Amino acid sequence: MGTILAFFIGFALLAFIVSEVVRSGGSFFKDDTNELAVVNGEKVPYDEFNKKLEQNTAQFKQSGQNISPQITSYIQETTWNQYLSQILINKEIEKLGIVVGGDESTSMVSGNTPDPQIARQFSDPQTGQFDKNKLNQFLSYLQSGKADPTQKQAWGDFLIQLIEAKKATKYMALVTNGLYVNSLDAKDDYEAKNKLVNFKYATLDYASIPDAKVTLTDDDYNTYYNAHKAEFKNPQDLRSFEYVSFNASASKDDTAAIKADIDKIAEKFKTSTNDSLFVQINSETKTPLAFQKKGGLDPKLDTVMFNAAKGFVYGPYVSNGSYKLAKLTDVKTTFDSVKTRHILINPATEGGIDKAIAKADSIKKLIQGGKSFTELAATFSVDKGSAVKGGDIPSFDVNGSMGAGGQITPEYTTAAFKANKGDLIVVTSQFGVHLIQVEDQKGSVKVVKVAVVDKPIVSSSKTQTIAYSKAQAFLGSLTKDNFDAEVKKEGLKKSVAEDITGVASSLPGLDNARDVVRWAYKADKGDITDKVFTVGDQYIVTRLSEIKPKGLLSLSAVKKQIEPAVRNEVKGKQLDEKFQAALSGGSSIDQVAQKTGSKVVPVQNIVFANPVIPGASIEYKVIGSIFGSQPNKLSKPVNGQQGVYVYVVDGFTNPAPLTNDVRQKQQITQTLLQRSEGQILDALKDNANVKDNRAKLL
Repeated sequence: MGTILAFFIGFALLAFIVSEVVRSGGSFFKDDTNELAVVNGEKVPYDEFNKKLEQNTAQFKQSGQNISPQITSYIQETTWNQYLSQILINKEIEKLGIVVGGDESTSMVSGNTPDPQIARQFSDPQTGQFDKNKLNQFLSYLQSGKADPTQKQAWGDFLIQLIEAKKATKYMALVTNGLYVNSLDAKDDYEAKNKLVNFKYATLDYASIPDAKVTLTDDDYNTYYNAHKAEFKNPQDLRSFEYVSFNASASKDDTAAIKADIDKIAEKFKTSTNDSLFVQINSETKTPLAFQKKGGLDPKLDTVMFNAAKGFVYGPYVSNGSYKLAKLTDVKTTFDSVKTRHILINPATEGGIDKAIAKADSIKKLIQGGKSFTELAATFSVDKGSAVKGGDIPSFDVNGSMGAGGQITPEYTTAAFKANKGDLIVVTSQFGVHLIQVEDQKGSVKVVKVAVVDKPIVSSSKTQTIAYSKAQAFLGSLTKDNFDAEVKKEGLKKSVAEDITGVASSLPGLDNARDVVRWAYKADKGDITDKVFTVGDQYIVTRLSEIKPKGLLSLSAVKKQIEPAVRNEVKGKQLDEKFQAALSGGSSIDQVAQKTGSKVVPVQNIVFANPVIPGASIEYKVIGSIFGSQPNKLSKPVNGQQGVYVYVVDGFTNPAPLTNDVRQKQQITQTLLQRSEGQILDALKDNANVKDNRAKLL
């Protein structure tokens, strides 16, 4: 009995575990929490993808832009496309046996015409031309015992990427070399752009029939759906959901209380003798005080502060959702721009900040003793982009702006503007320890130092509690079937988020909504969230209304989407019949127009390549029919984008014969080549078998 009982208990436990595994899509034998995707059988580990994502994010941050939820989503999608493209191309390269030989690799690095990436890195700053001596010096350094292991590793990784890129170039060349443009292609393209047609038309717009007078049947929908099935291929899973938001933003009382607080701070700010410390104690944003030139301040301050006396306090004023105070703490005239070079030391590899500073001081003494800054930068700097150029950094202004989106850190900027020309200074920033040499200082500009205290206009705990309680009460009243009824009963506003991707980070009017999106990709159609979501200053209650799986969408999934087109088709049949009746008793387009209550419109000099009817719209089908018609022959009705047309061709004007098609072929070939790489990748992606788990892990 004990054995039997143990068996049944064990079986019950096993069944429970199996049900949980099936329900969650997991596995007994492996931990798939690190599996971001599987592409044609190849796993994409989340941690490896995340390293690439962090690199791309860091590069984006260097441009000086804020990383908003929309930007985060963009970087994630871009990184994914890079990763996916690399896997798919590598599969093709492996299948075709494409390699880069040893001699070819050597030629790419140290040949007379090295790879463009290497040529750019080792170019003369003055002429912009490739300097082979610089490259040879760097390669000799790497082979010596003095080379930094991390630098050697970085160079090795760079060469691997270079060779992989060369393989990809060879693969693309194999495909694009198969593109061919013949004389008939050239002739068709030439005529499409240069053959002219003059015609007259009459039209009956779909809008002439009120929507209310058109009843759509299931057969109407089925007919349209079956004729346009190719358009309903869904490239990825999509979700649509309805939601109600409860506003928890600052109330009038909250705003008044914050205003009263900032007014008290303003009085103390006016008499403060240590403005930097005052900002650190009283401001929500602890921004270090730094000199700014005109154009670098908040627009509300830019004019005021450059015409004010030292000690002037402006505000309170509202900016970016905060009450702010601004105090002019200093004014001076300084250089318009500074030119520097630097050697960057990484504290992590040196054993800490102190040791990194000590190393920078040692290098400084070597330079003061006559050693070459350029050679020491190539040897010691971890900033590889500038190291190969002798540590060169483009000129920047007092705001740290290098132009073209480049930005220098505040610590680096402040130190460089305080120093004198020729000085060697050691500075620590978020990137590490810099040994900076000031090479040049140009121009003259007035700059100001402004201390800013801010207090965000945020809701009180009382306001948040009231909003959350309302959201919780609404959620508690819901079942799968009464969402709309409860929304109406409570007088609430329902919002709809349609066709949301699994990696979306924001919704219409809502930022930072990843939690809601993750829920949507785990829920079933009709499910209501089991908790209230917090999105910014809103509390959200959601209901999943639609799941559109990857692949061919069903009629029910696209019915709402195609309704306007189906209605126009039904209207088109009625308008077609009206034209047919007029055509049966009319021999000219003027008679047809008179009978149908429309008017005749003359059109001149239309080309096939630009199928636009002036004053109407793009009409591919109508213009295509016109170019396939005989002159002076009244057409049958043609259903276009805006309505049903009847036309008569007055005549065609043929261009001069194409005697030399070389240029035409070159233009077409160039267009094909420009599109080819994207189309190749699209084709590989369409044919790939991809299991995408990004919705759950990102």
